[in-house]
Amino acid sequence: MTRITVREAPPHVVQRLCRHGLPPLLARLYAARGIEDVSQLEPAPERLLPPQALTHAAEMARRLADAIAEGKRLLIIADYDADGATACAVALRALRAFGAQVDYLVPNRFEYGYGLTPEIVRLAAQRAPDILITVDNGIASHAGVAQAKRLGMEVFITDHHLPAAGGDLPDAAVIVNPNQPGCGFPSKHLAGVGVIFYVMLALRAELRKRGAFALGSEPNLGRLLDLVALGTVADVVKLDDNNRRLVREGLSRIRKGAACVGIDALFRVAQRAPSRAAPWDLGFVLGPRLNAAGRLTDMSLGIELLTTDDAARALLLAQQLDTLNRERREIEADMQDTALAALEQIQVDDNHSLVLFDPSWHQGVIGILASRLKEKFHRPAIAFAPGVEGELKGSGRSIAGFHLRDALDLVAKRHPTLLRKFGGHAMAAGLSIAAVDFPRFAHAFETVARELIPPHQLTRTLETDGSLPPEEASLKLARRLGDEVWGQGFPQPTFFDRFQVQAQRIVGETHTKLTLARAGRRFEAMLFFRAETLPEEIEAVYRLDVNHYNGTESLQLILEHWQAA
Repeated sequence: MTRITVREAPPHVVQRLCRHGLPPLLARLYAARGIEDVSQLEPAPERLLPPQALTHAAEMARRLADAIAEGKRLLIIADYDADGATACAVALRALRAFGAQVDYLVPNRFEYGYGLTPEIVRLAAQRAPDILITVDNGIASHAGVAQAKRLGMEVFITDHHLPAAGGDLPDAAVIVNPNQPGCGFPSKHLAGVGVIFYVMLALRAELRKRGAFALGSEPNLGRLLDLVALGTVADVVKLDDNNRRLVREGLSRIRKGAACVGIDALFRVAQRAPSRAAPWDLGFVLGPRLNAAGRLTDMSLGIELLTTDDAARALLLAQQLDTLNRERREIEADMQDTALAALEQIQVDDNHSLVLFDPSWHQGVIGILASRLKEKFHRPAIAFAPGVEGELKGSGRSIAGFHLRDALDLVAKRHPTLLRKFGGHAMAAGLSIAAVDFPRFAHAFETVARELIPPHQLTRTLETDGSLPPEEASLKLARRLGDEVWGQGFPQPTFFDRFQVQAQRIVGETHTKLTLARAGRRFEAMLFFRAETLPEEIEAVYRLDVNHYNGTESLQLILEHWQAA
């Protein structure tokens, strides 16, 4: 059962946007997404929030400028996902352009886990750095920072995750994080790559003030925006005004052929055209290939791809990532089959949560599995895989209205010895438990889910923009919508209407191609990854798309959901 709802667009905002030149339909779409003034839609890079607004960015810039002048050795501690990889690449490229002695270290998730752990610090110490710089991690690494200080290393933290419960911060030399207490930076949704990009902007300003670019050799940090866009979209952070501008500028560089050779290589192996790059490509084509390295092997493969300037080397690395991603998909498919078979033994509708474990599951893929199960059954899902020494590693995904990290915190408070470690945010979290405690955890989590999730919230809801007047459905509108930066927190417009199904056939074994009719008009449509036979009349949630075929463009509808009329 799926409930279809319509986004509300405040009439006074719609009228205001119309007065400033937006057509009524676009005014309604934007107003329903929180746009109140047309200035929010202006792509101008000069409208980006200034680096000085980000707490401690200027201080970190001064410390880094001093370190560069003194020839100190810098070591970046990266994370093993796409955000961490792009953040590391931005830091490496910028710092090297500024003349720094800098290298990186990325933890292998299977050996060291996440973040600046004491084990990673000891490994880093073997390279004798003076300063450790975290990207996309570190805000909860109290023990790791303490270990670094004992070994004589300073720690500079750049992160965007929430601090540990209570807001306690590690005793680092300097911390830049828009979500740390006291930071008034208006965009709380910067990805890790966005945070380090802002620090590099502040560092360039500091070096400029010191006369480091007197000979006109100032690096153009705009060249890094393709990386910023990729990491921002792949990390599924909210696309607020500032993030949309960052992504728009990055996409513009990619479309103009000005991306780094690594991103171009990822487009090439995916057989996608960079000239038509869209947020969807970053989130669902490039992102998964980059993430495959961190899920199955080591993210250093992805970081090398994003930092090389050798096009041939980049293509070879991208091909390796593409192979890893195919392997990841096969592993995921097998895990999903196992999970669905296990769920056949229980009444899913009687549960408020799904907590599953199988000894054959892969630790690097359980997050994707949890996401698939959450989408299919519309319940918070946690999948566990074997860890080391009798431990299980879990990854969870949640539904709207159920804060996953807070739920785990409640479990931990009620059962103090149950969770060995946990962290995350509202929609995603990771944890570890003793293998023998799996049944106890499953019961405790289900108890919390039953307390916090009212039954009506377990019904899947699709939020749409309502009916689209037939005369508005045009190739021109599809192109206009295709130029916008849609994504998390700024969803791509979808519409809900009734159609007659005039023709249908299976293409590519897994997709359904349709000819639909409505109000005397015929529309070509696609239902991807579902080879199904539809009835003569349907109600469908759909979006507009530009179909490129044999050098021509035409309007097509992409069905997101259908039901018999």
